[in-house]
Amino acid sequence: MTDAPNDGGGAEEDADRVAVERDRTELREFVRGLSPGDVKSGDWFSKLVAHALSSYTKKVDWQYFQEKYDGVPADGIVEQRITMASRFAALEGGLSAGAYSAAVAATIGTAGGASPLTLPAAGVTFLVDLAYITQLQLRLAYDISALYRIPLDLDDPDDLWKLIRVAFTIKGGELAREGVTKSVPFFVRPLIKQFYSKDVLKAARALPVVGKYLLQRNVIKVGIPLVGIPLTVVLNRYTTLVAGRHARAVFRNEARLIELAERLSGSSRYPQLMLWIAWLVIMADSKISDDEAGLPPVRLTPDL
Repeated sequence: MTDAPNDGGGAEEDADRVAVERDRTELREFVRGLSPGDVKSGDWFSKLVAHALSSYTKKVDWQYFQEKYDGVPADGIVEQRITMASRFAALEGGLSAGAYSAAVAATIGTAGGASPLTLPAAGVTFLVDLAYITQLQLRLAYDISALYRIPLDLDDPDDLWKLIRVAFTIKGGELAREGVTKSVPFFVRPLIKQFYSKDVLKAARALPVVGKYLLQRNVIKVGIPLVGIPLTVVLNRYTTLVAGRHARAVFRNEARLIELAERLSGSSRYPQLMLWIAWLVIMADSKISDDEAGLPPVRLTPDL
């Protein structure tokens, strides 16, 4: 996520708009470099992941945020990042909305993707909007993982899939359990529900499959009947807000589990027995909860 200077008032809004326009210009070049096959197959997503994260993750870690937000606790920084991302998403939606057409969106959805080089300007804008929101939510989820000191090695397929799953709320049912939709106004909730109505992605961990999924979801966003294209602004903002708060819930809970495991191992005189005790407690009810499955291994002291 590209930061903008925090000047306040109209100056801040102008700076935000400049930052959004800069990213949109960069992503427009990215979109124009895609082939018809990239869009149709979902390979656009694989290319965008590399584009969005390769250099970004080299400079962004928890120390980066400590220097940028000196003295602010992790929870406070996370809230600021979520707020800024949702504001950027709304601005981008406003810039894109004027160029949308339901017909182009429907064509992309039903035909699997036409060439952005042959589509009218609205079609290119549709793909720029998709790429912008995708990149924004990927980077936001990564920011939150870094702030809670959850190590992610994006060269590891498991860690990369974990980031993608969290960024795009792919695991079914989590939105309802966390109640993160309560963070959006009442009148928007039915639209958010429709946006996530096909949220369960039952497929192999293949980036092109995720690309097709996100493409179709964006079609739903701009194709809701009887509402109008300006709704893009609202949905961009609140779907990003929902995604950010989902990521916060997931990574903050994981940080809590890591702290718990370290506290347990640190307070035990026989840490090697903690593995057995933890296993016995977990299996007492013959069920394994998500938190129990996510409990990190207890560290043994070197002299034992």
